[in-house]
Amino acid sequence: MFNFGKRLGIDLGTANSLVFLVGQGVVLNEPTVVVVTVDDGKVVAVGNEAKQMLGRTPGNIMAKRPMRDGVIADYEVTQAMLAYFIDRTCGNSRLFRPEVMICVPAGVTQVERRAVMDATVSAGAKTAYLIDEPLAAAIGAKIPIANPNGSMIVDIGGGSTEAAVISLGGVVIHRSARVAGNKIDEAIQTYLKKKYNLMVGERTAEEIKMTIGSALPATGQMEVRGRDGASGLPRMLNLTSNEVVEAITATLTLVISAVKGVLEETPPELASDIIDKGIVLSGGTANLRNLDKLMTHTLGVPVHVADDPLFCVVKGCGVAMENIEFYKKSLSRR
Repeated sequence: MFNFGKRLGIDLGTANSLVFLVGQGVVLNEPTVVVVTVDDGKVVAVGNEAKQMLGRTPGNIMAKRPMRDGVIADYEVTQAMLAYFIDRTCGNSRLFRPEVMICVPAGVTQVERRAVMDATVSAGAKTAYLIDEPLAAAIGAKIPIANPNGSMIVDIGGGSTEAAVISLGGVVIHRSARVAGNKIDEAIQTYLKKKYNLMVGERTAEEIKMTIGSALPATGQMEVRGRDGASGLPRMLNLTSNEVVEAITATLTLVISAVKGVLEETPPELASDIIDKGIVLSGGTANLRNLDKLMTHTLGVPVHVADDPLFCVVKGCGVAMENIEFYKKSLSRR
């Protein structure tokens, strides 16, 4: 399959990576997990296949998450993963190399930006563009970013929370907290270990969050299977939604304080726009039950969840790629 100048938008998240192909929409949504051999670092599996192996690998291979807190933690593994995504989307025999746009957290350093661009070009891109994640999330959430009015977007992903005020097509003020979905999963694991001496893996913790997790007291319970910390034998218990609320409240407070920090620094004119329009939530963690209600109550500003919050960033990235001339001043390229 030949690629006549295909253009891709990639949301390289800590938990999930999504690929948008211009002209087709979102074509790939896979976990950001890579399995490599311990001896020579050869890639064995990527994405869904690799996630199935998390916590289950034999000694000669290991499962890695190459992105940490929204930035590259393992350069070579990230490059291999990007090459896999590009091959999956564009086919292995490429006559023309694709143009690729990647989202990065607004607060990353120039060195981290350069690392993402280099990895993208090495993975097979002709040109690499970078767009700030809050900007991409705002475009994907259909916020009119070019207007002179202030809009606030909070993107809560797997590794980081990005809160930003956007006006006239650019980020006016932003704050990034390295607390998001993964830290919520860890809080659930810690709670079960402390209260019940039950050890559970990250996949189980994520399942608990998605099934009965809530930011405010709610009804619901599920059976949780894990390993007893004392006997080492498998054990099962019933966990309620309210216990999950207890487990994750401290973590959610850290997320909300990042949002508060941005609101406190926002110029008065833009702040009044935000009070009128409210705050928009995007990112996979925005799906946590009652999170918008908790934030509305704590901040005193209306908070709404965007449509399809998980896809906001990648869709915004795709729209920016489709209309590259319009968004050129908001991008960096190589």
